[in-house]
Amino acid sequence: MINRIPVMDPPVTTVFCDMDNTLFDFVRAQVAACTAVAEFFGKTDGGDLYENYFRSGRRGFESHENIRDYLVDYSLPVDGRFLRACALYESVKVAELVPYETVHATLAELRNRGLGLAVITDAHSRDATRRLEKTGLLAYFDGMVSFDMVMVKKPAPEPFLVALDMMKSEPGSTLLIGDSPHRDIRPAKTLGMRTVYARYGDRFSQEAVCPDADFSIDRMDELLRILPEERGK
Repeated sequence: MINRIPVMDPPVTTVFCDMDNTLFDFVRAQVAACTAVAEFFGKTDGGDLYENYFRSGRRGFESHENIRDYLVDYSLPVDGRFLRACALYESVKVAELVPYETVHATLAELRNRGLGLAVITDAHSRDATRRLEKTGLLAYFDGMVSFDMVMVKKPAPEPFLVALDMMKSEPGSTLLIGDSPHRDIRPAKTLGMRTVYARYGDRFSQEAVCPDADFSIDRMDELLRILPEERGK
């Protein structure tokens, strides 16, 4: 449910989308990949690999070194099978990606209304492209800003500023949708963008509330009510 009555002045002409957990359930895919790796070594604790290694903060959220740490801690063979485990992790992670309900229809309608669309993600461009291709979403977007383009991650302002420049858009006419209050909503709001909290994708907050956001939605197609059709380009 949208938590406020939409007021768009000046009208929005560009929409920025976070990718993971905003367009598709990346956590579910990552847990499935961790489960496959654990089973590859004859174990059944894929949830432990995800929670205590990938989410631990000791390594990057997508670093394969999380798998190495897991193998070392459990005295599992690293040499020889490590690279195979990493390849398995990547293949299952991508294979399990499925867009959230109504994402395809919503993005198609936004394009039909003449709005510019861009992705802002902390993933590397190669990985982001693979995910968007797998989910059939790549063609909807006019641009993408990834980690390897700016070498800093959100909530740093650089990814958002580069996206604004890429899309030739002003902050006041740009709307950002993301699942993270800290990494998506607050930095975009600070730069003067309108913001939409995709609470359906926030897997890391028990409350799933974001007072900083202009709007909160429970499914992607609610975005269409926020952006009236006559306000497109």
